[in-house]
Amino acid sequence: MHRSIYLGLSATFAALVCATGVNAQAPEEFYKGRTIDMIIGYAPGGSNDTYARILSNHMGKHIPGHPGIVIRNMPGAGSFLAVNQVYSASPRDGTVIGLGAPTIALDERLGTNGVRFKTKDLNWIGRTNSIVNIVMTWKTSPVKKIEDAFTRDVNLSGTGAGSTVSIYPNVLNKIVGTKFKLIMGYRGSSEAMLAMERGEAEGHSTSWEAVKTAHPAWITDGSINNILQFGLTRHPEMKDVPTAIELAKTPEQKAILTAVMNATEVGTGFFTTPGVPADRLNTLRRAFDQTMKDPDFLKEAEKMRVDIQPLTGEKLQELVASVSDLSPELTEKLRAAYVQDQ
Repeated sequence: MHRSIYLGLSATFAALVCATGVNAQAPEEFYKGRTIDMIIGYAPGGSNDTYARILSNHMGKHIPGHPGIVIRNMPGAGSFLAVNQVYSASPRDGTVIGLGAPTIALDERLGTNGVRFKTKDLNWIGRTNSIVNIVMTWKTSPVKKIEDAFTRDVNLSGTGAGSTVSIYPNVLNKIVGTKFKLIMGYRGSSEAMLAMERGEAEGHSTSWEAVKTAHPAWITDGSINNILQFGLTRHPEMKDVPTAIELAKTPEQKAILTAVMNATEVGTGFFTTPGVPADRLNTLRRAFDQTMKDPDFLKEAEKMRVDIQPLTGEKLQELVASVSDLSPELTEKLRAAYVQDQ
């Protein structure tokens, strides 16, 4: 019996020593020969997937030890499936990077169904770009400007209930009275955009980057009407397209819409798991920063028609945490508009 206890304690001690040894490794020693999984909460083909793939092509060379980076698409539940995976089930050693919806901090605060993560406990690595979403209608639609969406139903192809594709139009319906109707169930914005082109819906809401990346000809040949943009300010390439905030008729409506649109600043924000050793988190953040200045990375981003407006991991961490500063009164009013029908 004493021998069994001794062997058990020895095994436990050995495991602890082994774990301590791994955690004590210098970043270069740790990452050498390893692979980092980049878990993307979206289907292949959209702008988020594009940003992730470009980043994965270049970030590894800026990490000491030069690990490989492998993309793993995990779409579902508006990216919650991937975020929950990274938060709860992935190794907490710096070998996993995630990308989810920019609204996940707001989803957590408001109690959206399916949230099983704490965004402040995720370790944020950096942002490649802010995300401005648009509402577009196909050229055959009678809806040519946002004012038309107040007088008639507008069928939009939609994806997951937790994605900005559905969140932004639904919030606008409840706050200012637009009449967007979501036809849900499409697997990613790429499929939803094709559904609009086939006439299954007359419009779609997605990121401006997704349109520029997947269908640049639609912009130049007049195939689509951009009737609204979801952002804090008008995008330089859409100076004549109003923002959702401009539709607010009262200070309260403006405050609610501004709180939702803050997600555009989170943008394509990459994170890793809670509990990552501090030196590895710093290594990932600095590698991300270096990648944002890498000429080869910038050249590929330009080729893929995506903009780069980076934000450091430290600033992104602060931005995500600021969601908790919403007043209780505003939070309740925002919840009524945001969480219902999710």
